[in-house]
Amino acid sequence: MSEPETAGDVDPRATPGHIAELLGQVPTGLLIDGGWRPAETGQTFGVSDPATGQPLLRVADASPADALAGLAAADRAFPAWAATAPRDRAELLRAAFEEVLRRRDEFALLMTLEMGKPLPEAYGEVTYGGEFLRWFSEEAVRIQGRYGTTPEGNGRVLVSQHPVGPCYLITPWNFPLAMATRKIAPALAAGCTVVVKPASLTPLTTSLFAQVLLDVGVPAGVVNVLPTTASGPVSTAILEDPRVRKLSFTGSTPVGRDLLARSAPGVLRTSMELGGNAPFLVFPDADLDAAVEGALRAKFRNIGQACTAANRFFVHRSLAEEFTARVTAAVANYATGPGIRTGVTIGPLIEPRAVAKMGELVADAVARGATLRVGGHALEGAGSFFEATVVADVPAEAALMREEIFGPVLAITTFETEDEAVRLANATEYGLVSYVYTRDLARGQRLIERLATGMMGLNVGVVSNAAAPFGGWKQSGLGREGGLEGIREYLQTKYTLTPDPFA
Repeated sequence: MSEPETAGDVDPRATPGHIAELLGQVPTGLLIDGGWRPAETGQTFGVSDPATGQPLLRVADASPADALAGLAAADRAFPAWAATAPRDRAELLRAAFEEVLRRRDEFALLMTLEMGKPLPEAYGEVTYGGEFLRWFSEEAVRIQGRYGTTPEGNGRVLVSQHPVGPCYLITPWNFPLAMATRKIAPALAAGCTVVVKPASLTPLTTSLFAQVLLDVGVPAGVVNVLPTTASGPVSTAILEDPRVRKLSFTGSTPVGRDLLARSAPGVLRTSMELGGNAPFLVFPDADLDAAVEGALRAKFRNIGQACTAANRFFVHRSLAEEFTARVTAAVANYATGPGIRTGVTIGPLIEPRAVAKMGELVADAVARGATLRVGGHALEGAGSFFEATVVADVPAEAALMREEIFGPVLAITTFETEDEAVRLANATEYGLVSYVYTRDLARGQRLIERLATGMMGLNVGVVSNAAAPFGGWKQSGLGREGGLEGIREYLQTKYTLTPDPFA
């Protein structure tokens, strides 16, 4: 295949006129203390469309001095925001939720332009990302403590919750809206102020969302946004400043380890959503139709560029050939091309080096004896495209089975027994999510306890939900985002002892 194949014309919601109008609305400065401003150095950097390689906008490139200005603004705004009534904080988040949904066309198109995902998936992310605003608007008024008598009866115990303080939030490029709302919403609900550093590959959606927060009335300094290509110096400046009290990061495990080390001197609260190497287990009693459908969703959602993407497919030997044939037939019909075109399933990868990595992983597996069933090649022409790929009989030593793939490559191997499946699934330093397909209820219950992951999809291929605690075990991270647990990451506990009032 010499160039991307597309299934249709440009979506009518993504015409050149729509794109030009949208880009004209996106702030291109740094958001500090309620206003958009240029970088202190005057420097900017370009944001490009991965489907074409063409520039979209140039945005301000924050320096360490800008980072400290943003942190200072968050620190100044913190006392008043922490004292704001929970209901008032909740209403602002609810208003932001409604405004994001009202502007869903703009957010979806912007994500497709700067990240590449097909437009229908981008609409799905608007819904998903918006749910964090709605969920945490509801949680803002449910922050609770407790009151009780000491066991000895000689005093009263009062336990209260308080916002941890100014927070530094580092978001990834693969879900530009949802990863911003998943961090900003609980922080604001808890009464914290934030400095957000979006990924330099996809900063535009975060800036547009930050403008929405200003538009609905979030006070100046509560949210500050610092797009930058100088991630290391900017992060160092903030993490070494005693005014920051919390770090939340989503990204690779190696970078997460480094940030944890740099957070140690300040004894910062940390939340780390790191890498994954998700196993997908198909047992002999599985509903094969459901397993195939779940596999396609778990692997190819977001072009495979998700930490929750299924990485290693372990299929019982009795089903392996039929499962592989069905998956291969489905993948062979996927259309690859720019996400703004109708019918596209596989958009571009985020950048050329991601395409190169896919090629290296597939070549390594084939060299070690795996069978390439479909795809396996980068596409010529503009953009960062790699075919949707299925590789079967992948040996355990292949890089496909050891490294996080982060692309549209589905790697299959087989197993004989439940114990073997568990051993293979757990043979990784990561433990974010696992997927299991079985109709045996007892087996499903056993695997909930045996698989070493922080999340599990039992007969489902997508687990993310704003009401659920998202996070991993082992080197997949610390802390949780979403659910009842999500707001607790931004709260600190105080215990107060008072005398017996009846003494």
